[in-house]
Amino acid sequence: MIKSKLKQIILLLGDIAIFYLALYLALYLHYWDKSHSELWEQNSAAFTWVFLVWLLVFYIGNLYDLKNFVHKGRLVEKYLQSLAIALVLSIIFFYLFPYNNISPKTNLVIFAGVFSGLFLAWRFFFSYLLKNRLPKNNLGVIGYHPHLAELIKEFKSNPHLGYDIKFVILNEGETIDPSIRELVDIFDENDGLEELSSKYKITNIILAKDVNSSPELKRRLFNCLPLGISYTTLSNFYEKITDRVPLEIIGQSWFLENLDLADKKIFEFIKRSFDLILAIIFLLVTLPFWPFILLAIKLSSAGPVFFSQYRMGQNNIPFKMYKFRTMRTANNNYALTVQNDKRITGVGKIMRQTRLDEIPQLINIIKGQMSFIGPRPERPEFIAELKENVPFFDIRTLVKPGISGWDQISGEYHSASVADTMKKLQYDLFYIKNRSLYLDITIILKTIKTIIAHQGR
Repeated sequence: MIKSKLKQIILLLGDIAIFYLALYLALYLHYWDKSHSELWEQNSAAFTWVFLVWLLVFYIGNLYDLKNFVHKGRLVEKYLQSLAIALVLSIIFFYLFPYNNISPKTNLVIFAGVFSGLFLAWRFFFSYLLKNRLPKNNLGVIGYHPHLAELIKEFKSNPHLGYDIKFVILNEGETIDPSIRELVDIFDENDGLEELSSKYKITNIILAKDVNSSPELKRRLFNCLPLGISYTTLSNFYEKITDRVPLEIIGQSWFLENLDLADKKIFEFIKRSFDLILAIIFLLVTLPFWPFILLAIKLSSAGPVFFSQYRMGQNNIPFKMYKFRTMRTANNNYALTVQNDKRITGVGKIMRQTRLDEIPQLINIIKGQMSFIGPRPERPEFIAELKENVPFFDIRTLVKPGISGWDQISGEYHSASVADTMKKLQYDLFYIKNRSLYLDITIILKTIKTIIAHQGR
């Protein structure tokens, strides 16, 4: 079966082919009466650098996210937004690095038009393949959990994801949401697993039940091995699909199996080195702008220009976190911030959208209290309450808190409610388990996209 990563690689390879085809056609249209081999040699190197910038913009703009293939209108909208940014960056590139033998502005305009037509045609064709032609992963599920209902509905409404849950085998005493019965076939544990797997051409079996608790189930799964079926737990599958760790499914054994901090020592050393170097550089670069920011804060409302507050750091060690003040001072130290908070000043709203209010946290990074990437730090007075209502909440302090994190780029606004806090923790646990330089870079790029789109708090 074609996995999601492979589909994205196919998309990327198609984009690369389209780029060079569009460049060739643009040169032909512009210089139809000249030697194309010489023109290609003059333009291909410069436009290759431009295309690398375009790929980065497309990635930040979620143009390789398969979920955006559901609505063609949304896909076109995202492409046009990314194209506008890519063109501006391309103009800046040719201004900074002029090429004497080419006409970048004219070529760029023609290229953008040709590329857009080919790009959208390729995307629409790939969307058609995802929905109608590419083989799907047929899934069978043993056991039931409410999270399963979420996945079943997701796959039924988004066939481009390539998954189709064919049946659920219920264990004795288990019940299922009536609405789910209309979407998948339901069997009991006495029905033959081998026969069902063959009938439905199952490629993967999702285990919502502990295999070790049932020798009979283990035997039946073993008998299915010749069918070439792969097995995974519901928690691992849910994590793969949602990029979150399902709190309601996992237990303490999950943490023992997945959070071995000793394996991350080299990564943590490299990350700390990058944090320190980049924080010093960014602090020096931004310092000349501080007087203007401080003046704007002073003019917007009375009160101090800086806002400091104790937050819980790594290993539950509290530290004082610094920010530029974005809210009026009344009750600022006690009440939680809510969406569209009326205490936020006009200047503060702009700073929050652009993340300028976070600049003083560079000092926290230099002091080793924070990182650029990690779970957002919580206030100590709320920790005790959250630990009572949210299982494993204090696990998030195993790593340094960050200015931005996996939860912050999820595109969801999470309040201080228990339900939203649990969802935030699901994202945080995913990051802690999978943290790497690649994931950190991904979060940084997505954060840049969030800032550009003015999706700040």
